Amino acid sequence: MQNSAGMIKPELAELPQISDRMSFVYLEHCVINREDSAVKVTDMDGDVCIPAAAITTLLLGPGCKITHRAMELIGDSGIGVVWVGEHGVRYYAHGRGLNSHTRLLLRQAELVTNTRKHLSVVRKMYQMRFPDEDVDRLTLQQLRGREGSRVRTAYREYAKKWKVPWKGREYNPDDFSSGSPVNQALSAGNVCLYGLAHAVICALGCSAGLGFVHVGHECSFAYDIADLYKADTTIPIAFEMAAKVRDEFDDKTPQDFSGMVRRRLRDEIVRLHLLERMVRDIKYLLSDSEDEKEEEKEVYLWDNIKKTVENGRQYRENGGWGNGRDNHE
Repeated sequence: MQNSAGMIKPELAELPQISDRMSFVYLEHCVINREDSAVKVTDMDGDVCIPAAAITTLLLGPGCKITHRAMELIGDSGIGVVWVGEHGVRYYAHGRGLNSHTRLLLRQAELVTNTRKHLSVVRKMYQMRFPDEDVDRLTLQQLRGREGSRVRTAYREYAKKWKVPWKGREYNPDDFSSGSPVNQALSAGNVCLYGLAHAVICALGCSAGLGFVHVGHECSFAYDIADLYKADTTIPIAFEMAAKVRDEFDDKTPQDFSGMVRRRLRDEIVRLHLLERMVRDIKYLLSDSEDEKEEEKEVYLWDNIKKTVENGRQYRENGGWGNGRDNHE
C-alpha cells in the first residue's frame, strides 16, 4: 500500500482564524479524500481541490464517502463537519472543530448554571434584537412575546415586498418537497445557518449543547446564535427565492432549489461578514471583557483557593513542589 505523507500537522497559530475562512461547503454524491493540504472532492464531473485551512464547515449530504486520510486533514485543520439529510435540511451528526483553550467553555458553563447570570445572557440576546430599546424591565415571558412578534412582522414584510403568499411556517422534515417554495427555502437556509453557528461555537472552544434561550438539545446554543441572524439572512432570502421560482420557473420548484438557496445564502454571509459577527457576538455574550486574550495554550490544575496552579509539578503535602515535572507520579 502506498504511503502518502501529506502535509505536516500545522501549529494552531499557523491556521487561519475562524473568522477569516469561507462559510460552508455543501457536498453530496461524491468521494472526499485529501491531496496534500487540500480536501479533494471527486464526483461524476471530475476532481476539485479545496484548501483545507480555508473552510469553516463541510455539510455532507447523501451519497458522500469520506476517507480516513480526509478526516485526518479535516481534524488537523479545524474544519467543522456536519452530516445532513437530503437537500441539506436534516441534521444527523457532527464532528467538532479544533480549539486550544477552555476559557470560554468554562465561562459558558458558569453562566448557564447560575440563574441570575443565565438570565443576563438571555437579556443580552434580546437586546441585540432590539438595539434601540431597554429590555431590562421586561420579563422573560414578555421578551419571548416581543421576539415572536418581531419574527412574524419580518415574515409579513418580506411576503409583501416579494408578493409571495404566506400562510405560516409549515413543513414536514420527512418530506422536504411537500412544503411551499418559501418554506423549503427557509428549511434549507436555516440548516446551513445552524451548521455554520455550530462550527464557529466549536472553533471557539464552546459547547453547542449549553444554550440559554434554547435548552435540552445538543445544538441548543447553535440555535441561540443562529436565531440572532435569521431576520437578516434566511427569512429575506427565502421570500426572494420563492419569488424567483414564481417568476423564472412558472411556480415549479427546480430540482436544485435547495442548492440555489444555499449559494444565495453563502453570498449573503460573505456580504454581511457573518463569520466575523458570530465570533464577536459569542465573545460578547460569554466574556467579561472583549479584550481578553484570544488563546490560552497552557494547561493548569484547578485549585479551590487560587483557582489555578501550575501543571506538570510534583506537589508535596505542605503545598510546595519538588524538582520533578511529572505530576502523575
